[in-house]
Amino acid sequence: MTRLKASIIGGSGYAGGELLRLLLDHPYVEIGQVTSESNTGHYVHALHPNLRKRTNLKFSSLATLEPCDILFIALPHGEVMKRIAQLAQLAPRVIDLSADFRLRDPRDYVTWYGQEHTALEWLGRFVYGLPEINREAIRQAHYVSGVGCNATATILALWPLFVADLVDRERGVIVEVKAGSSEGGATAGPSSHHPDRSHAVRSFAPTGHRHTAEVVQALRRAGETVPVHMSVTAVELVRGVLATAHVFAQKPLELKDLWKTYRQVYGPEPFIRLVREQQGVYRYPEPKILAGSNYADVGFDYDPTTGRIVAIAAIDNLMKGAAGTAVQCMNLMCGWEETAGLGFPGLHPI
Repeated sequence: MTRLKASIIGGSGYAGGELLRLLLDHPYVEIGQVTSESNTGHYVHALHPNLRKRTNLKFSSLATLEPCDILFIALPHGEVMKRIAQLAQLAPRVIDLSADFRLRDPRDYVTWYGQEHTALEWLGRFVYGLPEINREAIRQAHYVSGVGCNATATILALWPLFVADLVDRERGVIVEVKAGSSEGGATAGPSSHHPDRSHAVRSFAPTGHRHTAEVVQALRRAGETVPVHMSVTAVELVRGVLATAHVFAQKPLELKDLWKTYRQVYGPEPFIRLVREQQGVYRYPEPKILAGSNYADVGFDYDPTTGRIVAIAAIDNLMKGAAGTAVQCMNLMCGWEETAGLGFPGLHPI
């Protein structure tokens, strides 16, 4: 099979580095260029030391980017919409990891990102890039948006319950997300300075987290929006997201009903693992053992006295919440095996 050429815009960050790591071992892809304006001319392994002796690529400038078959964009939010018309001319397939094309309603960008969308004609061209809820649309797409890591974990925890219509939608969703420090990106700030961040359990978004908009969008059905109340807490972890969501059943259930629901929806999914053990240490999903993996571990429990369903999902925010899902989308768009280049299961112990 002829390999397709993939290039990465914004390869100096954590998500860009993960994309490069994955694509270097992908059976159907060769790397074209990787851009970084502030690191042009430097070896990529200077910023991504895990790639030493894996590649001799150097960072390029965006101005020198040549046409390719697949273009990944890992720029900060708000940057891609400014130049999408020009960037789209470089490749027939574009996957944007930022939030610029995740939301369908342009008013949501004002509400959640505090800015008007400047490329409205492109919003309808992008498909939301979470394969577990949008696989067939991704297969047909030329433009795919990235996914928010906190939104990914929350949606994957809840999706089977809403597909099966088990939830009292009027009572809504309450979700607490615990997040590792790599969510903050590769550029350090006051809150990510190690003496301040280390050993912290810090509620940094009790309300108003931007990824809430993606969850509302995913769980919406015709004429009805479910209320979603999301809080996000920073914990002592580099990689990883753990979403614990609480909803209420429409009618009394048994635990076996939840098993049946989750198995029906996620049984065929290549990257979803159902985790709810009766004994042992790892009885429910944990992000720790997913580091470097594109798997999402999903679990659940049920309180029959209150009718409360607790849905839990763990992911690596840089993989299933960013680069891994982007590569999964590429595989679908190109008609390859969905799992190509994504077989690493994580490590234990770690």
